[in-house]
Amino acid sequence: MIRVMLVDDQQLVRAGLRMLCESAPDMEVVGEASDGAAAVRMAEELRPDVILMDLRMPGVNGIVATGRILQQRPSTRVLVLTTFDDDDHLYPALAAGACGFLVKDATPGELLDGIRRAAAGDSPFSPAVLRRLVAHAVRSQAAAAPRRELPKGVTEREAEVLELVGQGLSNPEIAERLHLGVTTVKTHVASLMAKTGSANRVQLAVYAAHLSR
Repeated sequence: MIRVMLVDDQQLVRAGLRMLCESAPDMEVVGEASDGAAAVRMAEELRPDVILMDLRMPGVNGIVATGRILQQRPSTRVLVLTTFDDDDHLYPALAAGACGFLVKDATPGELLDGIRRAAAGDSPFSPAVLRRLVAHAVRSQAAAAPRRELPKGVTEREAEVLELVGQGLSNPEIAERLHLGVTTVKTHVASLMAKTGSANRVQLAVYAAHLSR
C-alpha cells in the first residue's frame, strides 16, 4: 500500500485528490496539509511514501518545504503537482530534491501512474516538462558530451522506443505512435534504462538525444 500525503492550500483540490487516490486499491491517503510548514511537521509524524506537493502556498512554499522534508526524511518521494510549469518553479523544485514534476492538467490516470512510479523510485514528469528538461540538458552538454552508440542487445523495437523517449514523448504517446500497449512500452523503457545505465527517464532521454545518427 502506497502511503500518500497531500499538500495544497486549496481544500477543494485536496478533496479531489483524496477521492482519486482512495479510488486506487494500492493507495492510502494518510494526511493533508494546507501549507508548507504543516507539511514538514506532518511528514515527520506520518512518514508517507509519496507527497503530492503544490508549490505556491502562503507562508512556507512548496520548494522550501520539499527541501526541509528531505533533510529530515531523505527516503520520502516528493512529487510536485502544480499549475506552474515554468523554469522559475521547475528547476528550484528539482534542486530541492523533488523526484518528479506534474502539472494539474494531467489526467487522473497519469496522476495515479505518477504516484506509483514515484513510489517505485522513478521520476515522473509531464511530457512538456520532460521535453524541456531534455532540451536544457542537451544544450548544456552539447560541447562536452560525446556521441553515443546503441548498447549491445538493444532490439529494433527498443531502438524505436528510445528515439521517442529522446523526443520527450510519454509512454501513452509512444504506445499510440508505435501501436503498442502502454504496459509493453513500460517494459521496453525499463529494459532500456538497464541497458544504458540510466537511473531515470530524464537520463535515458538525454542518452537518446546524444546517439550518433
